Amino acid sequence: MEEDQISSVALIVGVTGMAGLSIAERLKSPTAPARPWKVFGSARRPKPSWFPSSILLDDYIAFDAVNVHDTQHKLLPIAFQITHLFWVAIQVRDTEEENAAINSAMLANVLNVLTQTALPLPSKLRHITIQTGTKHYMGPIFDPTLSAQLGPPAPPFREDSPRLPFPNFYYALEDLVASYGPDLSYSIHRASIIIGASSRSVYNALLTLAVYAEICKYENAPFRYPGNRYTWEHFCDMTDARVLAEQQVWAAVTKEAKNEAFNCTNGDVFAWKKMWEVLSEVFEVEFLPLDDKDDRFDWVEMMKGKEVVWDRIVEEKGLYRSRMDEITCFGALNAVLNFEFQHVCSMNKSKDYGFFGFADSLRSIRYWVGKLREMNIIP
Repeated sequence: MEEDQISSVALIVGVTGMAGLSIAERLKSPTAPARPWKVFGSARRPKPSWFPSSILLDDYIAFDAVNVHDTQHKLLPIAFQITHLFWVAIQVRDTEEENAAINSAMLANVLNVLTQTALPLPSKLRHITIQTGTKHYMGPIFDPTLSAQLGPPAPPFREDSPRLPFPNFYYALEDLVASYGPDLSYSIHRASIIIGASSRSVYNALLTLAVYAEICKYENAPFRYPGNRYTWEHFCDMTDARVLAEQQVWAAVTKEAKNEAFNCTNGDVFAWKKMWEVLSEVFEVEFLPLDDKDDRFDWVEMMKGKEVVWDRIVEEKGLYRSRMDEITCFGALNAVLNFEFQHVCSMNKSKDYGFFGFADSLRSIRYWVGKLREMNIIP
């Protein structure tokens, strides 16, 4: 495609994560709206060896968004081309106040480069896409102090729910992008539990469960459900990374979706009892019903010190070299599996605005486990 025929140029910050990979794939799809797209992908580290060859980025840029100088140095040469920013990057700190500070600073550093007047040509940036999540409705559930102060949420989560009176880095990101209006439009995408394939996503539930299953098999230990009876029996939802990407690209080029926030889930619900059956099948372990009579089972504690076991599995199976502490989120997922409320979102607003993407959550699990195996991240 000739350069002068391309009017849509995307920068995906966080392209090696689950959502970033799917956004890149969607933008390069022959059915992508506003195609053809020129796509720059970026992340803090070099492109991993498992990066799918089918995703044809026009360029990959490694830079540290926390570092102002590095951000300017790496982005200035291409900044005047960018029409759409897809922000799916995240860094996690110990407290929510620290999360708000670091993530806002990263986004501000990138936007300062993309919008500055000293570019070789005027800025073409038109739209900013921000990915957040259901912590918008639940509050800082992973903050060691604030989490104890949170009240029970009121599902199903709706986009017009008022903000909670607690620090939340999602709120900080929303306020930052809104401050660039009216010249720039934005869209906010509040995902549920994201299911995709990557070894570089901070909160990767599927890879966490895969690692747990492989260690159970290696040690001939039972693949026990680490949650409570409430989540075992009640409803939850999740977000296939492909649906999330489809919604983000749709909103980026749809006039009616400008300056709006949208929940993004697969559109169905499941109980973890059924999900555990599917996980047991795809990971080839015995399905065990919940046994909540044994209160000695501490999943997070059990997985401590298992890094050496995962290292042996990686070595013996010839997998992509990964550190267990970098690819899993046992503590965060443990909190989710022990909720005392139904984690479900309303998708009515998306449908009202014209987005009808969906996925079967149980089929999503099978699809993405297959992708993790293709990428040689799990056996």
